[in-house]
Amino acid sequence: MELAAVPAVGPLYRRAAIGLAPGLGPARRAGRLPATELLVRGVVVDRDHLAAYDGVCGFRLRDALPATYPHVLAFPLALRLMSAPEFPLPLVGLVHVANRITTYRRMDAAEPLDLSVRAVDLRPHDRGRQFDVVCTASSGGDVVWRGLSTYLRRERTTREGAGRGPGERPAPPAPTGLWRVPSGVGRDYARVSGDHNPIHTSRIAARLFGFARPIAHGMWSKARCLAALEGRLPDAYTVDVAFKAPLPLPGTVAFSAAEGWTFGLHDPSRGRPYLVGEATPATP
Repeated sequence: MELAAVPAVGPLYRRAAIGLAPGLGPARRAGRLPATELLVRGVVVDRDHLAAYDGVCGFRLRDALPATYPHVLAFPLALRLMSAPEFPLPLVGLVHVANRITTYRRMDAAEPLDLSVRAVDLRPHDRGRQFDVVCTASSGGDVVWRGLSTYLRRERTTREGAGRGPGERPAPPAPTGLWRVPSGVGRDYARVSGDHNPIHTSRIAARLFGFARPIAHGMWSKARCLAALEGRLPDAYTVDVAFKAPLPLPGTVAFSAAEGWTFGLHDPSRGRPYLVGEATPATP
């Protein structure tokens, strides 16, 4: 389905919220993802928006797009796909548990991009069901960027509780640096990303979903790590991260990076991992 423009996120969030009301939600087909792929051609980067995104995530101001930036450009398409009545799982309550990005070359802020989004591979998980959202950015007919976000819908299952016990957690790596993450990061990243999930910006909403206070966006955490590695990564690479635990706001987080482009974030006092990641050279 080709759209004339990237959709506004406000109405999509309202549609998702209305769907939570008893009797107003759509009748969902629980076992099947829609075959729809959404496409928008010729998306032009707003330089002011790019500069604001760079500032929030810690990237240097430059004409090349950060590897995480096309994810922000494509996010409204993903939101439209996941908030559609035919989508089998409700948008509210989905947990972003992992993300893989491949950038195949340097992307210049001046080049228009064709963005596409589709959902694939609905599958069982120990704690419910998972699926992937695949996003691509193309220029001149060639794919220059690809992203894969894995989402979890928590549900009661017979396999629940089969994970690792807390006593088996490995020791965290030595920190490369300590970062103070202010409470405003949730609001700032929501403004530049369009991801206005209130668990990142509202203490009351965070508590309704089981968090003591707001939590950082996972993709802000990933972008902040890549900003810390800026200058050490090539133009073409793949970067995988797993979001292990919510990062509470405000807070202090330990960043670690090692040779071979492995990195992570963890609680400096308890050693609890928030994010683990690794980058590798991209293959054609």
